[in-house]
Amino acid sequence: MRNQSVLISGASVAGPALAFWLNHYGFDVTVVERAPALRPGGQAIDFKGATHRTVLERMGIWEEIRQHRTGTTDTVFVDENGTQVGFMSGDFTGGDVEILRGDLAEIMYKRTLGDCEYVFGDSISALTETADGVHIEFEKGAPRTFDLVFGADGIHSRVRRLAFGPEAEFVKHLGHYYCVAGASPWSAEHTGPRERGTAHGFNAPGRLAISGGSKAQQLYMFAAPELDYDRNDVAAQRRIVEQQYAGLGWEVPRMLAEMAEFDDFYLDSLSQVQMRSYTEGRIALVGDSAYGNTLGGFGTGLAVVGAYVIAGELALAGGDHAAAFANYNEIMRRYAKIAGNANAGKFLAPRTERGIKIRNWFLGSRMFALMAKFGDNAANDIDLKDYPALTAR
Repeated sequence: MRNQSVLISGASVAGPALAFWLNHYGFDVTVVERAPALRPGGQAIDFKGATHRTVLERMGIWEEIRQHRTGTTDTVFVDENGTQVGFMSGDFTGGDVEILRGDLAEIMYKRTLGDCEYVFGDSISALTETADGVHIEFEKGAPRTFDLVFGADGIHSRVRRLAFGPEAEFVKHLGHYYCVAGASPWSAEHTGPRERGTAHGFNAPGRLAISGGSKAQQLYMFAAPELDYDRNDVAAQRRIVEQQYAGLGWEVPRMLAEMAEFDDFYLDSLSQVQMRSYTEGRIALVGDSAYGNTLGGFGTGLAVVGAYVIAGELALAGGDHAAAFANYNEIMRRYAKIAGNANAGKFLAPRTERGIKIRNWFLGSRMFALMAKFGDNAANDIDLKDYPALTAR
């Protein structure tokens, strides 16, 4: 087997999934993660359709995911008086199974911990590709050289920036920001799947506030051009949300008061990654770093399928990265199109009162049911190879 030593940057979803499969095929895997440990809890993520389930079953984790599933949460849209004006089924937003991001990462981490090296509290600071490998400099650890390097480090990927170019060349702002605040109600210890729940959402032009969802205790979404703020300055980010929602009615004042007390807080733009190629020499991107589309509805499934495909292609090619990466690009460019046209901001936080009314009407129409069905079909639109069986021959 060629190119056996591999470095994966990121230990959220794509990273541990890729570590699982590369280890399965005999690669020597190291995962580096900037956070000091796995991030527990987090917002809920979902899988949908036979393709996602097939990959998870081949990993042997489908039933464990089902045991940790959060269930389904419907969203009732209300006006300032709390009167229902729209309804969005949790079957649309939650897929076939929904699980907290932290729970999924821990499941995959435990499956790989014994055979893969995990380095927490560090990150890649520089990389240089040579004829024989990729020389890596870390922020804290000693330099090392690996045969292959994978960026599974999210939509703001450092690996992509170092190997491909500035983020502005590949990440398109979609006109909105979102914020999740407060740990999901189901991030605490739980003994099994919960009953169906209900969240409540309130719209003003260009703004949405949701209380009580499974993704987090609060979710905000608002229209805005690209904002200049420090992604490490949480206090400044809180002020941005407070300013955007100042003066709104319904339960927004209560939500903002609670938000100030939450330790869990995350603000980011709705953005889409647009790349002609997910690979460059001995370096490849997987998951949101390659084909992310914030809250587009397919990100987690794309990450898990992408990890399965690139690892399988490497195994079939006997570690020949040039051949494997070419096949990976061809397969995933087509499949990743499922997230290409989604813009959750326009749909969930319309910029006008008329747009909000049209959205609420659309949620109850037959066209919405057809759109949901199209999304389910698109999630399965891939000729998925049985890599474990093919490589075992």
